Amino acid sequence: MRPPQVQIDFGTPPGTPPRTSSDFEEIPYPATHPSYNKTAQSYKHEELLPLHHMNEDTSTRRRVARGPGSSGGFMSGDEHESEMHYDDDGKDVYSKLRPTKSRISSGRVHRPPPPPPTSISEFISQNLEHLPPVIYTLLSCWTRFHKIGRANTVVWDEAHFGKFGSHYLKREFYFDVHPPLGKMLVGLAGLLSGYNGHFEFQSGVVYNEDVPYVAMRVMMATFGVALVPLGWYTAVELGMSSWSCHLVALMVLCDVAWLCISRFILLDSMLLFFTFLTVFLLTKFHNQQYQSFSFDWWMWLAFTGISIGCVTSVKWIGLFVTAVVGLYTIEDLWEKFGDLRMTNRDQIRHWAARVLCLIILPILVYMLSFKLHFLILNHSGPGDSTMSSLFQAHLVGNDFGKNPREIAFGSKITLKGMGWGGGLLHSHVQSYPVGSGQQQVTCYHYKDDNNHWTVLPTWEAPEYNPNGELQFLQNGDVIRLQHVPTTRHLHSHAVAAPVTKLNNEVSGYGNSTVGDFHDYWVVEVVDDIKQGTKEHVTKIHSLTTRLRFKHQALGCYLYAANAVLPQWGFKQLEVSCTKENDPEDMHTYWNVESHWNDRLPPGDAKFYKSPFLRDFWHLNVAMMTSNNALIPDPDKEDILASNPTDWPWLRLGLRMCGWGDNQTKYYLLGTPVIWWGGTASLIVSVIVLGVYLLRHQRKYVDMTPQQWDHFLYVGKIAGYGWFLHYFPFFIMGRVTYLHHYLPTLYFSVLMLAHLLDHFIFSARWKDSTKRVAFGICTFLIVGNFWWFRKMAWGIDGPINDYWGLLWRKTWNIYNA
Repeated sequence: MRPPQVQIDFGTPPGTPPRTSSDFEEIPYPATHPSYNKTAQSYKHEELLPLHHMNEDTSTRRRVARGPGSSGGFMSGDEHESEMHYDDDGKDVYSKLRPTKSRISSGRVHRPPPPPPTSISEFISQNLEHLPPVIYTLLSCWTRFHKIGRANTVVWDEAHFGKFGSHYLKREFYFDVHPPLGKMLVGLAGLLSGYNGHFEFQSGVVYNEDVPYVAMRVMMATFGVALVPLGWYTAVELGMSSWSCHLVALMVLCDVAWLCISRFILLDSMLLFFTFLTVFLLTKFHNQQYQSFSFDWWMWLAFTGISIGCVTSVKWIGLFVTAVVGLYTIEDLWEKFGDLRMTNRDQIRHWAARVLCLIILPILVYMLSFKLHFLILNHSGPGDSTMSSLFQAHLVGNDFGKNPREIAFGSKITLKGMGWGGGLLHSHVQSYPVGSGQQQVTCYHYKDDNNHWTVLPTWEAPEYNPNGELQFLQNGDVIRLQHVPTTRHLHSHAVAAPVTKLNNEVSGYGNSTVGDFHDYWVVEVVDDIKQGTKEHVTKIHSLTTRLRFKHQALGCYLYAANAVLPQWGFKQLEVSCTKENDPEDMHTYWNVESHWNDRLPPGDAKFYKSPFLRDFWHLNVAMMTSNNALIPDPDKEDILASNPTDWPWLRLGLRMCGWGDNQTKYYLLGTPVIWWGGTASLIVSVIVLGVYLLRHQRKYVDMTPQQWDHFLYVGKIAGYGWFLHYFPFFIMGRVTYLHHYLPTLYFSVLMLAHLLDHFIFSARWKDSTKRVAFGICTFLIVGNFWWFRKMAWGIDGPINDYWGLLWRKTWNIYNA
């Protein structure tokens, strides 16, 4: 039996003042009193009040429809923009703000997860929002895989990237201007397809029966398939209405250029995939800002950093979407820096998190791709000479490690420039069309007999005797370097170099019996990796000794930077003689790479070791140098090239293969309504923003603060993304093509969907009006796609038999 409950009164605690009626009294203000309105209705959201009162029509001018990501407003990104409790107690109010966690006022509405389903029907009802992207993904599979093996020939840049994939399967070292991740994935696709790596991938050649090119294309097209669901979910995370989410998915699905570029063994499908993925992950992270440092917050921030590393590891164009993330982060941290409610500890944590996940992590991913690149390609291949001599010495099949170590007079050698991106000292029979007109001397990045030089004494010294006593090369020796194939001598004189005008020209002059004192070079030792500083270098060794060559008569130093010669110099690097004596200038450093001398014993590879960081930096500089050399040739017309001004309005297309009547033809051309609509939306967005700012200055209130933040947030992602992906091409010197615009197009698509959402689908229009607008947009997108679908799926027979494709006279679709 339970005992009866006992209530015990311990009395009032000591020191507690007696209660008065004022503790419970509340003064009843009249309903019309302004203080009552302020206190009872909107005190806690006082900062959200408009600057002036509006009538009912003005205040309800815009309403936001509900959709899969509709928030009713967008970005401030302020995790403290919520109810705040004040505890002034006579102190500074701003020092006592106590924020409560609340959802940010932009992006997708945060909803708690539903309870676990108890039946199949409940599970389906909870996941109905994923049904549309599943359907769009299936449609994407159909468009990307449909007749993907129709052309059984090597199409366009399959000649490059298919060949690079072959090098990974054969583990041969090669060189290319792009980072290695995408090409490693091509090699992986070949490995999974059963490809042995022995096809040459020559442009236009029919694939052998043992080359699984269809399977490789399908694997590459899978990245293109993934663009459609990524577009959908990005629109959802951006807080767009369901109508706009459908339009984004439709535009990604139906753009013929994205479709066409995804169906071949190219890097572009992977570049687009990681670009889309980075934007999606950024929006996911943005929507976790209301719960900073939670597991989900860290997860999406880290995934964003990993995606940045991946997109940059496919092509350097990925740096453009990295800049979008960077601008977002700078603005976000700047807002947090001005938030007086945030403690210094949280400020430091926010900065450290961004540095860790958005700087260090992407760099590690980027470096990891190169580490795997070096580990896989451990055999000698066509790209050896772009790397340092020490790196090459460890490649299987390379004989550098067996070369004689000590250099002697009479040795045949090759000299490697040790500046970042340096090549091999080279000469050929062609002469300079400017300057002295003597034989050209350049730097060349590939192995060639024209790289061979013989070390000889001066003209005044006794002639070299191959049977005489060996004389080893030492610091301070004066030598001649004779070009083996042409017998010319390395020569310099007081003639300006062809590109670097402040330096002296270096040329090939004379022959085995003709020469002068301008052929003399003083050997200066810098240091040796094994022997140490030059004071400890007793003999000059191949691979490990760093040298400088000083012209005895002029006092200048043999110099090879990254200056590229014109077409008459075959775009090779200029070699000159610099008048500046800078002992720290790496472009004046040289080392002996290959060394032949039958009178000397072979070396040992155990003496040579090349550090990863040095190889990593060396290869990246070589890539940058070669990429900068891809400039338009004024003497040669490139019918495939185009200018950035041609892209937004789709002025030109691109023939991806031969255009004969018996060939399957592919024409890289976007869906016109998508490209033109996206470009027009960018112009309209600038006008709309200007109008809103002017009206705001005149104290008109067209949107709530949340809606204004929403409008700006999506506009910034789309506008900044388009600008940062497009305008850098105007300052690039390299040749450009239409496919360079494809990542940029995504942001114009987002802008077009955003404006349609802003003015139609989330505005105060009847549902019937919205359905009509959506139907018109869908008809234009799908109809345009169907009209131009054969551009991506392949055109057989005479192209002139296909009517109605020439929407612009500048398109070179038809044969004249």
